[in-house]
Amino acid sequence: MPSLITIKNMSHSLGGKIVLENINIALEEATVTGLVGINGAGKTTLMRLISGVYVPDAGEIRFGEDPVDLPSVKEQIFFLPDDPYYNHRTTGNELFSMYKQFYPSADRKVFDDTLELFGLSPKERLRSFSKGMRRQMFVAIALAIKPKLLLLDESFDGLDPKARLSFKKAVNVFVEENDTTVLIASHSLRELEDFCDSYIMIDNRTVSSSGDITDDVSKYCKYQLAFSEPIGEEAFENMPAVSLSLNGKFVTVILEADEKEAEEMLLTLSPVIMDKMTMDFEEMFICEAEKKGKEKK
Repeated sequence: MPSLITIKNMSHSLGGKIVLENINIALEEATVTGLVGINGAGKTTLMRLISGVYVPDAGEIRFGEDPVDLPSVKEQIFFLPDDPYYNHRTTGNELFSMYKQFYPSADRKVFDDTLELFGLSPKERLRSFSKGMRRQMFVAIALAIKPKLLLLDESFDGLDPKARLSFKKAVNVFVEENDTTVLIASHSLRELEDFCDSYIMIDNRTVSSSGDITDDVSKYCKYQLAFSEPIGEEAFENMPAVSLSLNGKFVTVILEADEKEAEEMLLTLSPVIMDKMTMDFEEMFICEAEKKGKEKK
């Protein structure tokens, strides 16, 4: 599948401090990609660069074959920040009218249908909404605009469980019907796991890892073990353990290995009980971050 966004050797500084360095990314068309990293890693800055709000100090960002700063390209990109600006007197109807001036092709029916899905009225003032409800209102605007590239910054923030399901459903249908590419930054890694096709992890100012979420989670195996006698850390020192928790006779360990290889290694320790546990994206993120941290030392 062709790439909609291609970033090559990009670096950027804010206030004299390097925020992103040597970034290389390709976002395929009609996919949903999760952007993850600790606070301050540069996720929001990256989105602002992709949307053309910032101009990179070095490198390039292309939308297909074109630079992202072209007016014709910017019309095809919508960036929804974590806390978008609105006037406290503004209603949903007025918000749509305002965005319609910048995005003439914005579809009123899509806006109304999305608000109905979320259970919101376009006649209400945004100041009467909770943060999650305001977030849904802006998501409805984003979907109505039908951009080729949709950038969402912390879009799960403030949403209750029912609203999160509605949000995922609306975005998935939108991607299927419009072949839109979505890049979504979130601290809620469990939400991203069943929602995104792939992920990009930002750490130490650059892309530390990326790929298919399911494939990369499967690179790790998690086990709970029980032994007849207490066991020490040294028993695992020759294994590819990225996480190890010891409690006397009981052990929880995550190995960077496939299931067969992991079980062969663990069976050499003669555990009384060995249970394979479910490994999720959030645990993989922690393992990757800790592994990168050890590599830097």
